[in-house]
Amino acid sequence: MRSVRSIPRESIVDLHLIVSDLDYYAGAVHDYQAEEEAWAEEEEEWLEENAGGQWPLPQNGGDGQDFGQIQIIRDGSMKRGPSTRSKKGEKDFNLVTWDGPDDPDNPKNWPKKKKWMATLTVSLFTFISPVSSSMIAPALQQLSEELNVKSDLEVQLALSTFILAFAVGPLFLGPLSELFGRRWILQGSNFFYFCFNLGCGFSQNIGEMIAFRFLSGLGGSAPMGIGGGVLGDLWLPQERGKAMALYSLMPLLGPAIGPIAGGFIAQYSDWRWVFYSTCIAAIAIQCAGFFFLHETYAAEILKRKKKQLIKVTGNTELHTEFENPSRKFSAHLKTALSRPFVLITTQPIVQVLALYIGYVYGVLYLVLASFPQLWECPDPLPPNSRCPAPGYGEPSGIAGLNYISLGLGFYLGTQIAAKTADRIYKKLKAKNGGVGRSEFRVPLMFPGAIMVPIGLFLYGWSAQAHTHWIVPNIGTAIFAAGNQLVFQNCQTYIVDSYTRFAASAIAATTILRSLGGFGFPLFAPYMYRALGYGWGNSVLGFLGIAVGFPAPLILWWYGESLRKKSKFAAGG
Repeated sequence: MRSVRSIPRESIVDLHLIVSDLDYYAGAVHDYQAEEEAWAEEEEEWLEENAGGQWPLPQNGGDGQDFGQIQIIRDGSMKRGPSTRSKKGEKDFNLVTWDGPDDPDNPKNWPKKKKWMATLTVSLFTFISPVSSSMIAPALQQLSEELNVKSDLEVQLALSTFILAFAVGPLFLGPLSELFGRRWILQGSNFFYFCFNLGCGFSQNIGEMIAFRFLSGLGGSAPMGIGGGVLGDLWLPQERGKAMALYSLMPLLGPAIGPIAGGFIAQYSDWRWVFYSTCIAAIAIQCAGFFFLHETYAAEILKRKKKQLIKVTGNTELHTEFENPSRKFSAHLKTALSRPFVLITTQPIVQVLALYIGYVYGVLYLVLASFPQLWECPDPLPPNSRCPAPGYGEPSGIAGLNYISLGLGFYLGTQIAAKTADRIYKKLKAKNGGVGRSEFRVPLMFPGAIMVPIGLFLYGWSAQAHTHWIVPNIGTAIFAAGNQLVFQNCQTYIVDSYTRFAASAIAATTILRSLGGFGFPLFAPYMYRALGYGWGNSVLGFLGIAVGFPAPLILWWYGESLRKKSKFAAGG
């Protein structure tokens, strides 16, 4: 049983719904911290006066049977208690919570089969939008000719604008899932993606294409910000590694698989079928979601339970620990929508991981953008060619097969993580006296941090020297495996650290991650034209060393102390 605080922490901030300048956010964060400190002082004073400095544990009433925090008297009547903070030795009989630690309605107590079906479904949602992000890459030449596009920048925008939307969508979709639940936000966003992705297939000019790509990316971004929260709802920390391995594979595997299909579509059909085919897949995943993805967010499940109890008992004072009846819905909405900005501006853990994830995701999309040029451009280059450097001169369908190396690398990274992540966590937990820590996810980041630059060096210099095609593919496979190890363990660390606010924390990291995925491909042609594949990828590798080596060390040495100081982190 848990005690009741009359003013939940998450209900303190009252920020404007839409913010347009950064100065406002600086003031908002200051106000947030000031009000949090005031709340903490008030709480401490009350505890000293009423409870000897400790929150009172609820006592068994003895007259009836407990159903969560709602006590049913033997004669069938409802015992109504206070709706505010409980006094010492008293229980809030209006608090609706789980019916004990083994409540089957609690997603963490669901059967393993039901958990895995939900995990697989949300992973499929997370898979389809990254496929769409890169599937058009092999068909860009065909698209630019039909839509009469002359600018290299406009061509790259048709590819990258989809990823730019990933930086925007999770900022409001993630927090909304913490208000309305995960399921319907995911389903509604997928339908939004379907509509505008279909619009891309009917585009008649580059302006329409870029606009529809951005809007479809908004809908497709929801699983990026919400999926980690779903896994946090479902799995205990010591069980989370395998589930997170599957989920984290999808946003990386999707961009690798998309161009393979896109290459053959570009070679044997029309580029518009790139969008029609992904719409068909989106419908299939939508249907799977209706059958296999049930609501997982505890606050939403308990809210529904409360409504059912109100119908049965007529007691309108019932509430959950996640609610503050005295606070308006608009205030809750403003608080939820502002939370990702508060996290990214006040939480060092979120800032470090956002920077690292932004780097690996940006380089991934830069490599994806370089593939059509490397494998399809001829050697020597013809006059007035758009190619930044000589390539292997393969047909688009065959060139698309080189993306298999990325897929194999991601799969290898997933297998390593799935087989070792939970083992390492349990072993370190046992050594720590049976107490788990988020930092037990860090060890697997170190091999990933080493593999990413090694893969980039091998890919770049073998492509520069025009070695056998297998050598650059080995380089990209090593890069992809390291990328997956980094990405998955960063995601798991966030979910473990910010369990209740995992969706908002992941949404906060998505800002830099998606800006990296959007921005890096834009300068790829210019970088390779100036530096070639060798030094161009070496610059990226050195950057990976500068970012990737310090980040895990910071988390390992200082992560626990930073979480203890946080008002959002678990155990903070």
